[in-house]
Amino acid sequence: MSTPYILHTYFRSSASWRVRIALGLKGLEWDNAPLHILKDEQKGAKYLALNPQGLIPTLQVEGGALTQSVAICEYLDEVHPDPPLLPADPFQRARVRAFVLAIACEIHPLQNSGVLKRLRELGLAQDQVTDWARDVIDRGFEACASMIARENGPYCFGEQVTLADVFLIPQMGNARRYGAKFDQPRFLEIEAACMALPAFARAVPEAQPDAS
Repeated sequence: MSTPYILHTYFRSSASWRVRIALGLKGLEWDNAPLHILKDEQKGAKYLALNPQGLIPTLQVEGGALTQSVAICEYLDEVHPDPPLLPADPFQRARVRAFVLAIACEIHPLQNSGVLKRLRELGLAQDQVTDWARDVIDRGFEACASMIARENGPYCFGEQVTLADVFLIPQMGNARRYGAKFDQPRFLEIEAACMALPAFARAVPEAQPDAS
């Protein structure tokens, strides 16, 4: 590898966006290997050999290929522990993970491109599909906002960036795309604090080499 990491990515993929943020926060460099999801490039035989699910992202590391953004980000946190993205305290660490999984397992999968494509194939009109995505995000964000309602500080869980922030910011990008509500002032404050950091600014979709 020309650099330690190769990221198979799509500029607008929020899961890829998460990994870009995590790599940036760790001060790591990586090579982009873009795949165009709308052209089904992630379904090619060569890529399926790396990621049998045919999903984005995949991170190639020295030992092989890693898939699923939660697993990738936790790997990076374990291999490059400074700065940490999970709290040392077990209770707080579990709370951060719960927030992350609320986005990664409960919100994003129900509004990702594959699900929305299937809804269209089943005969739903585009406005119905968009309403579906919007409703999923609205309800999920309401729950996520409650999960951090008692937390203070510029970030989701206090004074330090955690994986909660790494997952929240890309999901806010999805929310804007589908016209979801933004009546959580705390989310906007967190976003402003995060976007002041180079790792977050560098990771946005419009800054990627494959942006179109």
